[in-house]
Amino acid sequence: MKKNDYDDEEVLDESEEYVELDTSKATDGGQKVIVKPFVLEDFTDIKPILDSLREGNTICLVNIRPLKEKDLIELKRAINKLKKTCDAIEGDIAGFSDDYIVITPSFAQIYRAKGTTAEIKEQASEEEDA
Repeated sequence: MKKNDYDDEEVLDESEEYVELDTSKATDGGQKVIVKPFVLEDFTDIKPILDSLREGNTICLVNIRPLKEKDLIELKRAINKLKKTCDAIEGDIAGFSDDYIVITPSFAQIYRAKGTTAEIKEQASEEEDA
């Protein structure tokens, strides 16, 4: 049998020295981010979205297709309300595809690639004017 380089007594002494961790309190950054889907079928459907945004830890993925097919004026009104709230919480809002928008709280930023469709159209119109 091979003898260890330490005594059993040393191991016992070291194991008695421990640090107690308080796991009941959340640590800084310990709160999880929630990615939550929503569907806009009516203007009143924005209330749960606004509530989630105000909580501050939710990224909202919003399907706007049902309201888009139903009433474009209500859709514009709903998006304007979401934009105002997004500005108030210093978040970010952007559309992706024709049927979804994403809204993030202040700690997150939406990546916008150069050469997006809107930028390409803008550049093309500028070139036509020149």
